[in-house]
Amino acid sequence: IILNGLLLKKNLHLADHMVSVTYKLVKDPRLLLSAIKNIFNSLQNIIDSLLIYERVFKRIPAYPENFGSKFSILKDNCINRLNLDQSYLYLIKDIHTLLLEHKNSPVEFSRKDRFIICSSNYTTKSISLDDIKEYLVRSKSFIKDIEIIVMKDARIFS
Repeated sequence: IILNGLLLKKNLHLADHMVSVTYKLVKDPRLLLSAIKNIFNSLQNIIDSLLIYERVFKRIPAYPENFGSKFSILKDNCINRLNLDQSYLYLIKDIHTLLLEHKNSPVEFSRKDRFIICSSNYTTKSISLDDIKEYLVRSKSFIKDIEIIVMKDARIFS
């Protein structure tokens, strides 16, 4: 759990630095995609920490090591019981969907201050600096909420 915590802080710090420092210097919208990947990595690490915590206390069943399974367990078994905001699920799903669209995209390009992802049927999704900043704020809030839950029993893992 501690290792995941270190990784998520590293990823989140890197994304924050990309947005607040590096992007202002280079003004390359492709950098926004790298920031999103780091945000998603930190979200995955905090989800892993929470699921490990829940598994230790036998509150959730064993689960496969893939994003879909972990997300389902989080949604079905953890969000309501731990009184977490439902908007966190939308945040995680939005970022995951965005990364899948990028992965499957035949065309992507930068226009002004946005990164544009085109699907094979020519629907587009754009990413702006403001979008990334909002993702960062919401991700930090989610991570803080999970850390509070996990750290209340930290003595058990020491």
